[in-house]
Amino acid sequence: MHDVERLFREYHATLVRYLTRRLGDRDWAEEVAQETFVRALRQDIIMNERSWIFAVANNLVRDDARRVSRQRKHLELMAAEVRDQEQEAPEEQQEVTPEMAQETADARRALESLAERDRQALLMKEEGLDYGEIAEVLGIEKGSVGTTLSRARRRLAETYEALLDERRQRGQHAAS
Repeated sequence: MHDVERLFREYHATLVRYLTRRLGDRDWAEEVAQETFVRALRQDIIMNERSWIFAVANNLVRDDARRVSRQRKHLELMAAEVRDQEQEAPEEQQEVTPEMAQETADARRALESLAERDRQALLMKEEGLDYGEIAEVLGIEKGSVGTTLSRARRRLAETYEALLDERRQRGQHAAS
């Protein structure tokens, strides 16, 4: 039997640093590292500790990427259905001004710039899913959902504001 506390002390910082570089998101890296050490608790024998820990972490990232890819395809299908429904009932739509179209495009760009997990969390919350349901779909702890949503909202607002500022600056340059 191995000492998981010793494994954690010895490899946690290195693993999180590696995962942060790989994923580009420290929070996500921490979650993957946490799950890796949870799996170490369940393991009776670990022969090559360092390689086992990194292999498990890489497998978790790969599995998560596959799951996200499946979810993205599902969301794309749902979006296509909505577009089809909107095309079938155009008389119910209000007139779209150029400003409204640009704001919608900026909002869409800001949303698309988010990390996949953050985007999914926001979209599910908007659809009325509770924290437990969001956690289950995303494969994260229920306690992490609030942090994920807060981070996603902050990044969405920052990106949207940056896009608006960029558009304003282009407008000022075009006017001069």
